[in-house]
Amino acid sequence: MKQLTTLPEPWHAISHLFVALGDAHRQRILLSFEHNERLTILQIVEASQLSRTAVTHHLKVLARGRALNSEKVGREVYYWVNKAWMQQALQNVLDYIQDEI
Repeated sequence: MKQLTTLPEPWHAISHLFVALGDAHRQRILLSFEHNERLTILQIVEASQLSRTAVTHHLKVLARGRALNSEKVGREVYYWVNKAWMQQALQNVLDYIQDEI
């Protein structure tokens, strides 16, 4: 058995993604995006039942987990789903599981 005192860097990033995906409000925010859609905070608030403060908090968690990308354009910040990162992170987990079988 290996002894790990810290997570390897790739797994550290994956753990942030799992935290981001581990909340039903954040899952609903992610699922509210259409394919390749970019939304502002106001658009996300309008589509949810959460306050702007709550949405802002959830967007920060999703961004920390790299589930969302963002770009500031003028005074607006646009968010979009980072499917490539989520797919790679989950594939890394699946590869680990398959290696163990």
